[in-house]
Amino acid sequence: MTISVPSTLSPDYWPFSLELLPQPAYLVGGAVRDAILSRTREYLDLDFVLPSNAVKTARKIASYYKAGFVLLDAKRQIARVVFPQATVDFAQQEGDSLTTDLQRRDFTVNAIAYNPYTQEIIDPLQGYADLQQRLLRMISPANLEDDPLRLMRAYRQAAQLGFTIESNTQDTIRSLAAYINTVAAERVRVELGYMLNSSQGTPWAMAAWEDGLLTQFFKHSTKDSISRLPEVDKAASQIAETWHQLGVELSQYIRDTVKTTWLGIAKLACLVKPEPETAETELMTLTYSRAEIKAVLTALKLIPQFKTPQLSVREQYFLFQEAGLAFPAIVTLAIANGTSVGETAPLITRYLNPDDLVAHPTSIVSGNDIMITLKIPASPLVGQLLTEIALAQIEGKVSTAAEAIEFAAGLISEQ
Repeated sequence: MTISVPSTLSPDYWPFSLELLPQPAYLVGGAVRDAILSRTREYLDLDFVLPSNAVKTARKIASYYKAGFVLLDAKRQIARVVFPQATVDFAQQEGDSLTTDLQRRDFTVNAIAYNPYTQEIIDPLQGYADLQQRLLRMISPANLEDDPLRLMRAYRQAAQLGFTIESNTQDTIRSLAAYINTVAAERVRVELGYMLNSSQGTPWAMAAWEDGLLTQFFKHSTKDSISRLPEVDKAASQIAETWHQLGVELSQYIRDTVKTTWLGIAKLACLVKPEPETAETELMTLTYSRAEIKAVLTALKLIPQFKTPQLSVREQYFLFQEAGLAFPAIVTLAIANGTSVGETAPLITRYLNPDDLVAHPTSIVSGNDIMITLKIPASPLVGQLLTEIALAQIEGKVSTAAEAIEFAAGLISEQ
């Protein structure tokens, strides 16, 4: 069957000239798959297979464009060239032909190649037919066993592409699930992160747990705790309908350098044991960052407060202080755990109002002001006084710096 070549595969879209590639050369993997599916990316991720001189070619292109060069695997001859808007990997062909190389890959839809010189799609494993059926089909059980991360990657790719996993492939994954324990924890974490960060990944995160791929990492998770994942998505949807800004924040990464969204944090809290020390150990095992671990532990700690019938202003102040930027994840988790949207509305309203002094206190004096004016040394007392001043400001007891200092002096004299 002749497969028409998508225009997006054209070398015109590449960050380097086709003339710098030797003949033959083949574009393979996700870029070809996504082009056939009409999936576009702002940041290009290209993978080339060359019969020879893969690293030499990569060095030449990197040097010509003054781009970044990374030798990924000297033995297997794999190198990467990093452009501002693209990453391009060059790998030496495995085996004596392109077909042999493609037969060593994970799934048929990722084993389609494109020859830019002949404008030909090469599909020896019928990956195109599986693309049409939106199916992930393994090439062989041995290929999955050779790199057990592929077991988890099946669920992540099914989530990202909106595919289903072919039944025999899923049965094989279940039978090989124990091999996931041989994979570096951070690689598992990255795949899981894709599934937790969006609602379309939830069914596949649940399937990965049911099929034995996550039980080794989250030993205390249960069917009940896993069943809360779709409840988190439902809560996030309810929140976004009423408070658009909060919905936007849920979809944002918790930090620019951390690829977990606040929605992902809420779901991660469902997977770990609610007891903080155990939860922290589980998250550290999967090499989560301190920021991610702190966000999950803060959520687990503060959830019970949302069940309190009526929080005082003082209690609300301390809740916001402790929650910080994790508030969207915490309120979503609270609703997923049974707190009504109506009960959380007053807190959400405060959080979304930048002028609300309970959620976003603005200091009218500094710790330095207090130490100089009241002649007291740096100590925990200064922090306590600043907290009391903030609460007095909320309650309307003070509104100027002078009143704040006088208020602090009164507190000291009472002690």
